[in-house]
Amino acid sequence: MRHGMKCLFLSLLSLLAQLGLCSNTLWAADRLVSFKAGDVDLSRPTIWVDAADQKGVLLAARNLALDFGRVTGHDATVSVADRGDGATIVAGTLGHSRVIDRMARQGGIDGKALQGKTEKYIITLVGQQLVIAGSDRRGTIYGIYELSRQIGVSPWYWWADVPTVHHDSIYALRGTYTDGEPAVRYRGIFINDEAPCLTSWVQHMFKTRRGGHEFYARCFELLLRLKANFMWPAMWAWAFYADDPLNTKTADEMGIVMGTSHHEPMARNHQEYASQRSLWGAWNYATNEKNLNRFFREGFERMKGTEDVVTIGMRGDGDAAMSEEADTRLLQHVVDNQRRIIADVTGRPAQETPQVWALYKEVLDYYDKGMRVPDDVTLLLCDDNWGNVRRVPSVKERNRRDGWGLYYHVDYVGAPRNTKWLNVTPTQNMWEQLQLAAQYGIRQMWILNVGDLKPMEYPIQFFLDMAWNPERYDVQGVLAHTRDFCEAAWGREAAVEAARILNLQGKYAGRCTAEMLDARTYNLESGEWQRVADDYMRLEADALRQFVSLRPEQQDSYRELILFPVQAMSNLYQMYYAQAMNHARYALGDPSANLWADRVEAAFRRDSMLCAAYNHDIAGGKWKGMMTQKHIGYTSWNDNFAKDICPSVYRIENDGWGAYSFAERDSQVVMEAVHYQEANADGGGQWTVLPYVGRSEDGIALMPYTVGTGRSTLAYRFSTVSHVPTVKVHVIVKSTLDYLNQGGLVFVVNLDGKSREVNFNRDLNEQPENVYTKFYPTVARRVVDCVVELPLGNQTVHTLTLHPKDPGIVFEKIVVDLGGYRPQYLFGVESPYTIFVDGLHAAGRRP
Repeated sequence: MRHGMKCLFLSLLSLLAQLGLCSNTLWAADRLVSFKAGDVDLSRPTIWVDAADQKGVLLAARNLALDFGRVTGHDATVSVADRGDGATIVAGTLGHSRVIDRMARQGGIDGKALQGKTEKYIITLVGQQLVIAGSDRRGTIYGIYELSRQIGVSPWYWWADVPTVHHDSIYALRGTYTDGEPAVRYRGIFINDEAPCLTSWVQHMFKTRRGGHEFYARCFELLLRLKANFMWPAMWAWAFYADDPLNTKTADEMGIVMGTSHHEPMARNHQEYASQRSLWGAWNYATNEKNLNRFFREGFERMKGTEDVVTIGMRGDGDAAMSEEADTRLLQHVVDNQRRIIADVTGRPAQETPQVWALYKEVLDYYDKGMRVPDDVTLLLCDDNWGNVRRVPSVKERNRRDGWGLYYHVDYVGAPRNTKWLNVTPTQNMWEQLQLAAQYGIRQMWILNVGDLKPMEYPIQFFLDMAWNPERYDVQGVLAHTRDFCEAAWGREAAVEAARILNLQGKYAGRCTAEMLDARTYNLESGEWQRVADDYMRLEADALRQFVSLRPEQQDSYRELILFPVQAMSNLYQMYYAQAMNHARYALGDPSANLWADRVEAAFRRDSMLCAAYNHDIAGGKWKGMMTQKHIGYTSWNDNFAKDICPSVYRIENDGWGAYSFAERDSQVVMEAVHYQEANADGGGQWTVLPYVGRSEDGIALMPYTVGTGRSTLAYRFSTVSHVPTVKVHVIVKSTLDYLNQGGLVFVVNLDGKSREVNFNRDLNEQPENVYTKFYPTVARRVVDCVVELPLGNQTVHTLTLHPKDPGIVFEKIVVDLGGYRPQYLFGVESPYTIFVDGLHAAGRRP
């Protein structure tokens, strides 16, 4: 999609929304509720649940009753007595509810549509009763919360203070509504790296130093409202199974499947070992097998009788590698003994207990060296901690009974720098990689590392919506999803502008994380630094302008989800830009260096004020402690500094100062990859523009990734005035990993008939010679700058083509250096161009 078309698409979305014709992708089922008229009045309902149904269904029904109160001002009544004949709403699970079973027998509901299904619900009118029927307890719970969402209660009503619009009347519409079954069996989040923010906030909110059942009940409710079913609990300083005996009971009753993280085997939290090392001995299976088997057995015995998924295998102490060499025989012995414990404790074959083996970091080396586990164990693949899928299963590997999973990050502690403070993952980047995972059959488990949970609200929503049905969202559906999320929070009038700001915030923050940003990130001399800082300042102004236009009850949620992240990052950009200017002016002896020093210090102070306002002002101080993460002063991921450090400044005393065709400019040609002259798709794929992917504009890739690339090409046309024998061609691509595990992905660059092949990610791996010199520096910056030297013909008009030999390559930008290019983080400002449309042309130039 060209840029003009993208703007037209967003405008069309706005128009359709105003007309009420744009489908809302956040509504799981079709609309079943009206606030004006309908077939059954739900304004003051009685909700009936069979007393014999499962506990989680009754808990959800009680929450639904409160949700009606949030909308109408009058809580609904919940009844478990009699047969529910007088109830307005009947909710129940097939096989656990007398009324639901009777309706299925008599044809009131289609029991066959639920029989044997997983987590499916049906909502329909039977006579004058609205019936919510589930194939299992979570199906019923999801149906109950679907009704909550349709009457206007956001899943984020508590966790992001999204307000509920008042309605005096609510009506149900006749019809049958369902969202089918989930595409991914286990879908959930991993609360991780939870100190200091989440731990401080829990102490403030729940008056406990541990994650207890009251805190987790809030998490579980959110997950169920988002149609999730799985969770890895916080583990830095907490131990879910040991901290509060009601934690397991609460999860099991509410319907959440628990697990333990990638390095916590057999339902034992790491803190249970770390706090009693002298009791358990060394975390070394080769020397301490007996004690560690006892440690594993105790953990598994404690979770017996739940639906929990058991993590098997073993990493080193504290999420480190177990050894320098991948000792497959030792780890195979560990797994064999763990499965014996599982069989012994349950009295059933181990294959009847859900298990997962996480191939995280060096554990993948064990798999590559030939270690295997039975097909009843889910193999959990991972990203590179920065949002790029490391590996997908081959066609032969996909045929496992319990399939493959994906562990994905929007929070990370590790090299080269931590990313904990704010969301820095553009939604479109996540969509692109989740599509890749889904297309390659990774559908048994998806789990998202969300850090402190806040402020990762939107990535959580999007990830879990994708996990339910990844095929629902094409490349434009991603934009629609963001708009619908904003509409659900702040209404139709605000949705398009809020979505634009939210998308740009993801794009801008994704260029460089807060922890990695410094005065050297962008090029000062070329004007790049000022441009990106000004971009952020304009975005902040737009967010503030929208914020003041909202109703008072909408402003807390807007501050949490949009305004604070934009202001916080914009302020950092102003601070580091000012530092770059201060250093440059000081080197020249320019007294204006002092003015820029003042601006650095003012921005540093404002950073603390913004965080303090988040902690103390939003929602009356509800989130006190949640925004205390250090983010200014990192030089390495494991820096241990007590508080944020103001960037260094210099002062001068006694200052006394209060279808595109490009043209060469400044001995270079800079072209965005989406501004091709001609695109040819071959082999079943289509060239697809990925909005907001890329450091400056959009990205483009041949999709789907599962078909061949054939002879597909992108062609670019440009003219030159310089006479040089050779040029350096920079092709900037997204830092996709060698997910096919074939030794790298390859594309071909052809200039006026002369070609060069480029393998851009052969070394993007964690081999000792690459991990710190190539892998981490590259993936953290999200792009690869591929440079090839090619001869330049004597003609003045040239054609450059790109041909991907492998799928999954995302092109972002091309720079033809005729001697004038200077390295820039955004790779320069696009050259002047001419657009030819139907034989006409219009000159263009990027601002």
